[in-house]
Amino acid sequence: QRILSSRGVASRRVAEEMIVAGRVSVNDKVVTELGTKADPDSDVIRVDGRIIRPQRRRYIMLNKPRGFITTTSDERDRQTVMELVQTPERLYPVGRLDRDTEGLLLLTNDGDLANRVMHPRFGLEKEYHILTPDLPDPQTLERVRRGVEIDGRRVTPNEFRIFRETRDGVVLTVSL
Repeated sequence: QRILSSRGVASRRVAEEMIVAGRVSVNDKVVTELGTKADPDSDVIRVDGRIIRPQRRRYIMLNKPRGFITTTSDERDRQTVMELVQTPERLYPVGRLDRDTEGLLLLTNDGDLANRVMHPRFGLEKEYHILTPDLPDPQTLERVRRGVEIDGRRVTPNEFRIFRETRDGVVLTVSL
């Protein structure tokens, strides 16, 4: 399923269903058992009889506007970030921005890169800018700097400061 996903055939979950259904072959032998090993560099992998070739790696930086959800599809028919890009490769968003949030979002088909960006063990710092109408008082700023509890976990920012003041309010920077 990992090879099929990396080659843009389907998500891993859908690829598993394709394997179990007998639609995948490796070196002309039908594979129905999940976890079957294949060498993507030397084995001939087919889905429904068609050879599945590697995709070229694609990386897109998107300035996500408000109103779009960060997913590849939505069962409630809301607008997704995938509607904003047109590529022959099957891409997926790296990380997530809420529907009402705008900002930089990376789209790729490079699973290794996506994992390095998203997984906490790699320690990639992420910076967020927050626009608020009012300047928080010094006690509030200090309380956030010391850390806040989110979903039962204490989160302490690497940095939390006033970035700039604008006519729309105050822009705060938080780095995690």
